[in-house]
Amino acid sequence: MDLMLRNKVAIVTGASKGIGMAVTEALADEGVLVVAAARRVSSLQGLEGVTAIAVDLFDVGAPAELVQRTLEMHGRVDILVNNIGAARIRLNGFLEVTDDDFQWAMEVNFFTTLRASRAVLKTMVDQGSGVIVNVASVNFSLQPDGSVIDYGTAKAAVINLTRALADEFGSQGIRVNAVSPGPVNTDLWLSEDGIAETIAAASGMDSRGSRDFVLARMGGAATGRFTLPEEVAGLVTYLASPRAASITGVNYLIDGGLQRTY
Repeated sequence: MDLMLRNKVAIVTGASKGIGMAVTEALADEGVLVVAAARRVSSLQGLEGVTAIAVDLFDVGAPAELVQRTLEMHGRVDILVNNIGAARIRLNGFLEVTDDDFQWAMEVNFFTTLRASRAVLKTMVDQGSGVIVNVASVNFSLQPDGSVIDYGTAKAAVINLTRALADEFGSQGIRVNAVSPGPVNTDLWLSEDGIAETIAAASGMDSRGSRDFVLARMGGAATGRFTLPEEVAGLVTYLASPRAASITGVNYLIDGGLQRTY
């Protein structure tokens, strides 16, 4: 299926690894001109159709600068994928999670999305078209999981923002959706200091059983495995395309059946 994305211009944040890298590659494969933003961009060098920009989106003014640089290069922005995000596992309960912990989680997972969306919406309104896809998380509502309470709170805010922007800007030709992955085969979950290893180590398990342990702890995925970054990227790419022209204000779960919804 032709997704009709050739020569569109996209910005992808957190693009140097994991879901961000997979989205960057999937969009580029469809002929999109991708501006891939990350703090470290060595992994993005040499990708056809991709311009890598080293930027720290924690800086308040950085998202607006990123959009401006994209406009200077390509003259427009058709797609924004807000992928940047991170979680720190909290094993000692809510009372040990400080204001600073919540502030960090909101800065990383919510305010980066808020600021980039604000910056790009100005040019999308002028164009009369545009698509924003926000990468949230199953943790916006799962259980909710107290070990990532600050992360889940921030991702819930991302989904609220998604729906509010979709409602306000839909009549101006702009669509805004979110995808909420469950456990994904990325460093966030599976690196030496990732969520799975941290939980497994605290529970006295070796790394070999950490994946199964995490899935079981979260209620068990119907597929019995972690989602692949490429699978998330496929959904994001479709939502970014004109094939999804009537889809807006929606949060899509892509969690291997972790949450049973009817």
